[in-house]
Amino acid sequence: MRATTTHLTLPFFDNTHRELGDCLADWLPQQRVDETDDRAACRAWVGLLGRNQWLRYCVPAAHGGALQTLDSRALVILRENLAFHSPLADFAFAMQGLGSGAITLAGSAAQQRKYLPAVASGEKIAAFALSEPDAGSDVGAMQSSAVTTADGYTINGTKTWISNGDLADFYCVFAKTDPTAGTRGISCFAIDAGTPGLDSSQHIHVMAPHPLSTLRFKDCTVDADALIGQTHGGFKLAMQTLDIFRASVAGAALGMARRAMAEAISHVKQRAMFGQKLADFQLTQAKLGQMQALIDSAALLTYRAAWMRDVQEVRTTAEAAMAKMTATENAQQVIDMALQMHGGRGVEVGAVVEHLYRDIRSLRIYEGATEVQQLIIGKAVLGA
Repeated sequence: MRATTTHLTLPFFDNTHRELGDCLADWLPQQRVDETDDRAACRAWVGLLGRNQWLRYCVPAAHGGALQTLDSRALVILRENLAFHSPLADFAFAMQGLGSGAITLAGSAAQQRKYLPAVASGEKIAAFALSEPDAGSDVGAMQSSAVTTADGYTINGTKTWISNGDLADFYCVFAKTDPTAGTRGISCFAIDAGTPGLDSSQHIHVMAPHPLSTLRFKDCTVDADALIGQTHGGFKLAMQTLDIFRASVAGAALGMARRAMAEAISHVKQRAMFGQKLADFQLTQAKLGQMQALIDSAALLTYRAAWMRDVQEVRTTAEAAMAKMTATENAQQVIDMALQMHGGRGVEVGAVVEHLYRDIRSLRIYEGATEVQQLIIGKAVLGA
């Protein structure tokens, strides 16, 4: 099934974006990846996306990227199309950008040379290690420490819910270099997989299979040049990275919602019931109308946030939060209604709407839960 691209005629996009969307929408239905094993599938998707130049949109042109800078609208288009076809493909793409984002924004020239071209080609798999068992939404509560030594830093602590954990070739890891300073005491480090003292073997299994694991650091020593950006600048760097990619999470939610809508339309046009098609019932038509309005309203907020960052070059923390909150919450409703239209077939393992129902749930939590987005928006409204 090909994703629709008619929305790319909206004034938020230019011809570069329209061409990107059409090319990707044509390419994706031809791709086949066995997703029985989520880890093997993610590695396969990274390789496939890298060989076909799509990962070049995760890094700037100076380091092998397709565009001069990270373009929010391109990221939204890519994630929307990938999620329409395969949420796991979207996951694989998104983590290449998020996992290397700190290096793109603040990495040294040597760090950028070492990691970014390999991210763009799919040679290296990236990961973003921020969350901890007792520090998810409350980043300042993190306990992981990075103590200065004669040659660099010694890192101790635990990170969890780490996407691409035990699969990534390197991690952007956030740890406290000043344990008394809250968010002002956090720094960021580029740490290669296999570094002595790093154990990533504890896998986490979730309702929609994705490669996740817990990272444990025990006297893990890294050189001074592992520091990304400024000492104690890690929290700001993490938030800047999330600001770039938060609107793209909304794009992924849109892709899943659009696929659920397409599946629902196809089903109701074929399903016979009480002497007519399910599509002929006014109740069905009303539900489809509600679903489309939910999709379109979320899309406008998503495209606005991406456009503002790219064109107006302003801080879009509140706008990205609105997009992420609305798109993920609306997509959950759309997918639920699509599944309901399928009846018993909707909950059958292997049905498209069944896996979408599981896939969408985590988007309302990761990269800032809905409640966190509400707080961000509320503070912006109050001018706080």
